[in-house]
Amino acid sequence: MEIINWKELLFPYEQAVDELLLKFRSLDKECRHLGIYSPIDAVTGRLKRPSSILEKAGKKRISPDRIEAEIEDIAGIRILCQFVEDIPKVIEMVRNRNDMTIVEERDYITNTKPSGYRSYHIIIRYPLHTAMGAREVPAEIQIRTNAMNFWATAEHSLRYKYSGNIPKELQDRLKNCAEAAFHLDTEMATIREEITNAQQLSEIRNNLVANILENMHNLYFVAKLDDMNELNREFIEIWNSDDMDLLREFNTRLNVMAEMYRI
Repeated sequence: MEIINWKELLFPYEQAVDELLLKFRSLDKECRHLGIYSPIDAVTGRLKRPSSILEKAGKKRISPDRIEAEIEDIAGIRILCQFVEDIPKVIEMVRNRNDMTIVEERDYITNTKPSGYRSYHIIIRYPLHTAMGAREVPAEIQIRTNAMNFWATAEHSLRYKYSGNIPKELQDRLKNCAEAAFHLDTEMATIREEITNAQQLSEIRNNLVANILENMHNLYFVAKLDDMNELNREFIEIWNSDDMDLLREFNTRLNVMAEMYRI
C-alpha cells in the first residue's frame, strides 16, 4: 500500500480554507461597514482529517493515488445564515465570484435527505499560488441556517459515536428534531423584519457609543481638556435614559469639540 505524505497532501487544502474564510468574512465585514444588510451571520472552516479521508475513500473504493482527484470535500467552509431567505442571497454571492469555479451544486434544502439533513452544498475549484507553483484544489461550501447547523452538528456526533449505524428509534427522534428546527426557521422568518430592525438599532447604538468613548478619550488624553467630569456624568445619564436622540445629539456635540481641538 502506498504511504501517503499527509502533511504535503493537506497543506494546499489548508491554504484554501484560510483564503476562503478571509474572503467571505471580509465580504460580511464590508456589508456591515457600509450599512448594507449582510445575509452572512458567521463563517467557519474545516480540513478533513486523514482518518475521515481514508474512511470515505474506503467506502467509495477510491485508491490512495486517486484521493485528490475524487474526494471533493477535503477543504470546506460553512456559511451560516440567520434566515432561510438569506441562503439564496449567499448562493448568488458565490455564483457571482470570478476567483473560483463552481463544479456542482447540491440542494439538500429543497431535496431534504431521508435523515432530515438540510443544507446547500457548492463544490468549487479554487486556484492557489503555492511555493510549488499554481494549482487548483476542490473545496466544498456549505450554506445553511443556524438551526440547520445545530441539528447537523448533533447528528454528525451521533453518527460518529455509532459508527454510522444510529439506532432506528434515535433516527426517528433526530428526524423529528430536524422538522422542529425547520419549523423554527419558518417561524423566525415571520418576525424577520422585527429582528433585523432591532439588530440594526443595536448596531447604530453601539457605533455611537464607540465614537463617543473615542472622542472623550481623545479630549482628555490628547487635548488635555480639564473638565471631563461633567461630560462623563452627562454621558452616563444619557446612556441610562436609553434615548437614541439624546445619544446622537451628544455624539454630534463631541464631534464638534473634537474638530475644534483638531483631534
